[in-house]
Amino acid sequence: MEFSHNDNNNLPLTKFESMLKTNHVLFFDSEEFENIIHHYLNQGKIALAKKAIKLGLDQHPSSINLKLFNVEIYVFEDKLEKADNLLNELHILDPLNEEIYIQKANILSKKDEHLKAIEVLKEALKLTDDVVDLYSLIGMEYLFLDQFEDAKTYFMKCLEQDIDDYSALYNVIYCFEFLNQNENAISYLNVFLDKNPYCEVAWHQLGKQYAILKKYKKALAAYDFAIISDDTFVGAYLERGKVLEKLKRYDDAIENYSISLQLDEPTSFALLRIGNCYEKLKNNDLAVQYYYKTVHEDPLLDKGWIAITKFYIRKKNYNKALYYINKAINIDTENVHYWKCYALINQRLKLYEEAERGYKKALELGNYELNTWLYRGDLLIKLGDPQAAIYNFEQAIEFYPDNAEIEFRLAGLYLTLNQNDKGAFYLKNGLKHNEEFNFIIEELFPEVSNKILVKNLLKLNL
Repeated sequence: MEFSHNDNNNLPLTKFESMLKTNHVLFFDSEEFENIIHHYLNQGKIALAKKAIKLGLDQHPSSINLKLFNVEIYVFEDKLEKADNLLNELHILDPLNEEIYIQKANILSKKDEHLKAIEVLKEALKLTDDVVDLYSLIGMEYLFLDQFEDAKTYFMKCLEQDIDDYSALYNVIYCFEFLNQNENAISYLNVFLDKNPYCEVAWHQLGKQYAILKKYKKALAAYDFAIISDDTFVGAYLERGKVLEKLKRYDDAIENYSISLQLDEPTSFALLRIGNCYEKLKNNDLAVQYYYKTVHEDPLLDKGWIAITKFYIRKKNYNKALYYINKAINIDTENVHYWKCYALINQRLKLYEEAERGYKKALELGNYELNTWLYRGDLLIKLGDPQAAIYNFEQAIEFYPDNAEIEFRLAGLYLTLNQNDKGAFYLKNGLKHNEEFNFIIEELFPEVSNKILVKNLLKLNL
């Protein structure tokens, strides 16, 4: 029995807490102690649970259930050897107690001995008719082992015993998805819904499977049934809105997102999606209003700030875009796309040093796309730092060997520094790999293009 301070069944709990305040020891039967301990464990009040266990065992020293709570505390405190020793003692006293097996499996699981834990749980299955929790525990152990087929089997067994076990249903679908068995998931859910046609969770999951397969009309139908089953199901409205966006039905998507906001506390996700829909409908005033509502609701949501940034980039208002990209970067400093966006904005504002810094940061974070190397190198050339530009392009050529765009740039840089041998080497390579990019020399290094060496090499290639 779970106690609450607001119900009429809390007399033992009130009595126990009164006893703690007065130090006057009162008697409780073992079942009352079990309920008190269970209450404290559920509340996360471990110190009070330990006091209740001690007092309980003082009054009922032979109670196996109270000793099992002691095992639970040992496991929680990571005192696994103590827990194991106590379980071995209890197993001698009561070898048919399935809870002893469950706790034994819990310890094995904590030690990452998941196969042994499964063996113990299967032994426990022989000792009880209440198998649902055991099936679920076995399923979880198989998940720890990444054995998704076996995990799926046991979660399905849970649902065969208890069709309302939504946790097991979610886990079954998780296994299907991990195995990329979306069609199988759909078949399973349809059979499940034949038995339980008003299960909003199953309809919702069916809609998600259809959406993954881009069967959007079927997804919408599934979400409709989820809403018919429970017209306050926020998740169904949100998912329905996402599908309607895919179908470019932006007004309908807005309607669904708006319903979700009425049913529950406003979510930054729904506000962001509404803003996006309004932007697609060319209603810029409402779009930006909802983007601002998004970041007001969740100031730490970097996606909200980046949405505002991109909005202002599209409007060519780069000063505002720069302000908001800095907000996004302050929240997520490791996001490559934000740094590239930062670089682009600064480039448009002719703030070349900051733009170069943005591309450099993107490279440091592992973004080795060709354009990132080229944009950064060209900025270094513009900033008058040829040595840094050479170092940048020499790193780039390790990732993109025989790339003419890089080779023509290196040719121009070395020739600018009068290192003619290296310049000629890269110029010949560039011409060999793709002569169409020879305009790079004239565009980026006009003073070099007039050199006799360059003119002769270009003529030879005509």
